[in-house]
Amino acid sequence: MTQYLKSEKITLRALEPEDIELLYRWENNSEVWEVSDTLAPFSKYLLALYIKNSDKDIYESKQLRLMVENSEGRAVGAIDLFDFEPHHSRAGIGILIGEPEDRKNGYATEALKLVLEYCFKRLNLHMVYANIDANNEASIGLFKKFGFELAGTRKDWIRDARGWKDEHLFQLINPED
Repeated sequence: MTQYLKSEKITLRALEPEDIELLYRWENNSEVWEVSDTLAPFSKYLLALYIKNSDKDIYESKQLRLMVENSEGRAVGAIDLFDFEPHHSRAGIGILIGEPEDRKNGYATEALKLVLEYCFKRLNLHMVYANIDANNEASIGLFKKFGFELAGTRKDWIRDARGWKDEHLFQLINPED
């Protein structure tokens, strides 16, 4: 039996009400706002509404957020499918490993592997893509490891306190298409 969202190292699971404190901390960490295009803090009220409405399927909401849980059952991150477009058979992917001490432990690699299998074998997507800050070498390396190719660069796309930065668009076409 194929289990799309589970490996020996991690499980990708649906959001639970108990995740609100963790999401609140991660979503309000200004260090990650730049990659998530966030400009203001999230309230616990809004996060609770988001979790409450997360029961809608991806075809209705056009997005899916899954928590990345390690083998001990502790949530270490989240992976998102966004801008799901069934007609064109594509979706964007974003990954966050929430705490610095949980990074570089293979969680993002495992999460991306599982979600790609889910995208291509369960959702039958033709293509997935990721928008990555041109200076984010760790993310670029992760996506390239799975065969994502640079499809283009948006010049001066992201503005931060230091000025303008480029953003890369990486794509992966379903190898079975």
